[in-house]
Amino acid sequence: MDIKDETVTKHEQLVQYIEGLKIGEKISVRRLAKELAVSEGTAYRAVKEAESLGIVMTKERIGTVRIERKPRNISEQLTFSDVVNIVEGHVLGGSEGLDKSLYKYVIGAMKVEAMVRYIDAGSLMIVGNREDAHILALEQGAGVLITGGFGTSREVKQLADRLGLPVMSSRHDTFTVASMINRAIFDRLIKKKIMLVEDIAGERPKIPPLKNSVTALEFREMVLRSGEERFPVTDEWNRVIGIVGAKDTAVLADHQAIDKAITRNPITATLKTSLASAAQIMMWEGIDFLPIVDRNRKLVATVTRKEVLEALRNARNQPQMGETFDQLIWNGMAEDRDEQGKLFFHGLITPQMATDLGTISQGILTTVMSQAAFRAAKDWTGGDYVLDQLSTFFIRPVQIEDPIVIHPSLLELSRRTCRLEVEIMHDSSLVAKSVMTLQSIDQG
Repeated sequence: MDIKDETVTKHEQLVQYIEGLKIGEKISVRRLAKELAVSEGTAYRAVKEAESLGIVMTKERIGTVRIERKPRNISEQLTFSDVVNIVEGHVLGGSEGLDKSLYKYVIGAMKVEAMVRYIDAGSLMIVGNREDAHILALEQGAGVLITGGFGTSREVKQLADRLGLPVMSSRHDTFTVASMINRAIFDRLIKKKIMLVEDIAGERPKIPPLKNSVTALEFREMVLRSGEERFPVTDEWNRVIGIVGAKDTAVLADHQAIDKAITRNPITATLKTSLASAAQIMMWEGIDFLPIVDRNRKLVATVTRKEVLEALRNARNQPQMGETFDQLIWNGMAEDRDEQGKLFFHGLITPQMATDLGTISQGILTTVMSQAAFRAAKDWTGGDYVLDQLSTFFIRPVQIEDPIVIHPSLLELSRRTCRLEVEIMHDSSLVAKSVMTLQSIDQG
């Protein structure tokens, strides 16, 4: 094994060692390096890897500790620890309660006696330097976020420590921290509905890997047993080196090794790849499954095209929460049909669509036409598409609060692609026009 391979192996051993530590145990880079006889740099990289895997966390005034890996299904609730990071704050007391979830936040812009009806256990009181409000919130089971960079009294800190409820401070004002928390909640909702490969991939590859020494006869027997026709090929360290299929080995004699039939440097994905991206990769490459690898290119799972598309269909049937920029741009558009039943869309140009010069952003207009194209293609075929090619022409300017009408027209339709033309009109005049080709993610 060369030096590079030894480094990779030692790194993985360090990560496995960290994973084997007890929950809550403190981790020191220096102690880790000493116990496993590696450099502190190697130990530090392993700790950062463990942090990205979600099995360690660095806590203020405590240090780096081993934590339980959280499931990928993202909770809609923020923890108090999340809030500290979001508002760029620091903890004044009650640090043991940082892992608790908060269910709502209350802005303390009222008299103390009026606050009681709004504060529940598990909520967060956002308030300035009002110690009576701090004490009230803690006694009601709520955490406290003090705005304006103010602190609090020793009495409040001791009460927070005793109740295990965090008191935090942020230099930002009340409006700013509320906006930052709202943005974080929306971002979390968006992340929750975006499915990743790890949501459908098991802990072991569903399609077993082969070694390049396997004979053609052994490969054919495995095809018959498993019903699969393509397999990942790994080396002795479980790194993916290729893919082999039934058609590739058709010319080999039974006794020959599959090594000569392997397609080298195959397309792979990671557990953090989105399912939509995985579907596009499979579509463009014309493959039916993807080897899923870690950062060292070691095989950790496999997913098939059928699994990816099925999961995407299920995800589309779930309630849609949170809004991306594309959704925000499209929100002002309404769907309609003309007398012949042809689909079109209409809406108003809003001030948010303008540039700092007061003109309407060409990127916004392109997004509007693309969204219209996706919806029209789905209306025509029932399938989902991704953009492959786009040619756009901006004919004349359009102003804020101008009403526009978007007309998509089908030019050509095949099993894999949809070619169409989209026009934006204002007062019967052409504003912008696009000719685009969409690729179906449902067809290989």
